[in-house]
Amino acid sequence: MNAQFKKGILELCVLSILVEEDLYGYAIINQLSVAIDVSDNSIYPILRRLTNDKYFNTYLVESNEGAPRKYYQMTEKGFMYYLELREEWNAFIGGVYQIINQGGKKNEDIFRRFKERIAQNERK
Repeated sequence: MNAQFKKGILELCVLSILVEEDLYGYAIINQLSVAIDVSDNSIYPILRRLTNDKYFNTYLVESNEGAPRKYYQMTEKGFMYYLELREEWNAFIGGVYQIINQGGKKNEDIFRRFKERIAQNERK
């Protein structure tokens, strides 16, 4: 996936996961990794920033596998921010979808029209 696409949407993806349940960092990364190639280096800074901005609270839960795990819990402020980002994202992808699909959805159709346009330009 294009790194710039991913960078722009990871925050909303993290919020989308945490709106459903409290999770610790590694579990968030695992859920994201099902659909998007992500690393610890990209997710933990987002979690820190969103926590600093009061969109998440954190709490520790003892683990049988080592140190206690820090869980992230969305706050009401975080939920409102999530709704705002989600609305912005839906408007954005709607516009992008309209632009990139103005020539149709099938690559074959788009390619055919492209080749026809090139051929017309060569005849001029």
